[in-house]
Amino acid sequence: MNTEATIRSIMTHHPITVNASEKVSKVQEIFRDYDFHHLPVVQQGNKLIGIISKEDVAALTYLMSMNTSGVTFSKNEYQHLLASDIMTKSPLTLDPDDSVGLAADIFLANKFHAVPIVEDGELVGIVTTHDLLRYSFSAPLVVENEDTFEES
Repeated sequence: MNTEATIRSIMTHHPITVNASEKVSKVQEIFRDYDFHHLPVVQQGNKLIGIISKEDVAALTYLMSMNTSGVTFSKNEYQHLLASDIMTKSPLTLDPDDSVGLAADIFLANKFHAVPIVEDGELVGIVTTHDLLRYSFSAPLVVENEDTFEES
């Protein structure tokens, strides 16, 4: 795997986003309808202000089930909660020209699974551990001799 390749070459471009004022019920709907686990939160001009993970929503659901007395009450509470209430504010970001190796180091050091990609102050993509795995296993192997394999 070429760790010096740029994140731009493996990131998801133009990810689905929500505004900070979006209701948590809409966030749940997006996670239900799409096969991803992280949702960037933006404000006008596509400026990144936060990120929400599926795990954040699951933790909220669990806490609400422990602190409330019924489904109806929980549904009513969800109607008042906004993306800004559960997002991680000012998440760590990378530039699209940063290296794949840097992204891997950040994932390992921080136990992150996604990092938003920002260029000139605007969200342009997201890179995930899934993207990194796909990239690392897409490099063809070349047989140099019977005992050694190298990436081409």
